[in-house]
Amino acid sequence: MTKGVFKLVLFFVFSSFPVSASFASSAEPIRIGLSLGLTGKYAPMSDQQIKGFRLWERDVNKRGGVLGRPVKVIAYDDGGSPQKAREIYRRLILKDKVDLLFAPYSSEITEAVLPIAEEYGYPLLASGASADRLWQRGPKYLFGMWQPASKDAVGFLELLVLNGFKKVAIVYADDSFSLDAAAGAQKWAERFGLNIVLSEGLGKSANAVALARRIRAASSQALIVCGHLDEAVTMRRALREINWYPDAYYSTSGPALRTYYERLGAEADLTFSSSRWEYDGGPGCCEFYDSFTDTYKKAPSYHAATAYAAGQIMEEAIRKAGGLDRNRIRHILSATDMLTIMGRYSVDRTGIQMKQFNLIIQWQKGKKEIVWPQEARTAKPVFR
Repeated sequence: MTKGVFKLVLFFVFSSFPVSASFASSAEPIRIGLSLGLTGKYAPMSDQQIKGFRLWERDVNKRGGVLGRPVKVIAYDDGGSPQKAREIYRRLILKDKVDLLFAPYSSEITEAVLPIAEEYGYPLLASGASADRLWQRGPKYLFGMWQPASKDAVGFLELLVLNGFKKVAIVYADDSFSLDAAAGAQKWAERFGLNIVLSEGLGKSANAVALARRIRAASSQALIVCGHLDEAVTMRRALREINWYPDAYYSTSGPALRTYYERLGAEADLTFSSSRWEYDGGPGCCEFYDSFTDTYKKAPSYHAATAYAAGQIMEEAIRKAGGLDRNRIRHILSATDMLTIMGRYSVDRTGIQMKQFNLIIQWQKGKKEIVWPQEARTAKPVFR
């Protein structure tokens, strides 16, 4: 392994929150490890997550820690590399000897490290992953925080049906989350009676502009992009290149970030996306939002809220376990039903999240608006 592969984010510019002076000097910290793609393709999302984890670390220590012990989050940069993440998680377990783990960001990275967590018996809260395939081999230690990727587009598809749409195109990136999201979008579109006029991969070698032309030639009324931030931006720019825009443009996950608007400016308007959390005044939501914006001078995305909620859930599991026995904590995570700043956490017998449901947001005049479900709506959806 080359020198410098592991970059300890503990000394990252956003990492240094002081531990409460109320702890006894002899109290050993509870050490929880993870990796995040702080550089590379997942950097915007991972940046939000590390901020969420650090904010929870600060807040729990201000409250006196857990079971009288401070909490220390040890985070490394995996650069968006599954191989590097595997190396990091083995280091966290075997060299750093952490007490517990949080999962990394993205389904592909979580999929890479899951066998290591299973091998050593470390429960993983999937705070940045939702690909259905993660649970298909029956893991014992993985617990979801988001609804499965296959259901990501359901709310958007319902909007299409309610507004008279008939023809849909689907494009997707080549990673586990995107492939499962695309398969689910196709299944649900067919159930809604929509006609899928095109379904193609958006791989590294794909020509996005040529793909946009094929979507236009297929007379698609709506386009669903299953991918991350880069794919959402790439396809939107490709549509600009051909001077055409579908009546509705949706992309999973990426457009929920403010970064999407910063990259595209006014061209981001009318984009639909899924969001696992928005600032809506739920339990603890206002305090989290205000604390995050005061600390980091920017608004949190659902990625940050998920990280903070993962801390809340782990904190509760440790308290209920009365210690750090990982089998006991695994059992508690499998049976817990609790409210977090994201809403309900409760998993089924396989570890799949049952109580969290996506919102559908749309960029309108430079602002994210909730457009589905109707009871949470802050604005009506706008179609071209």
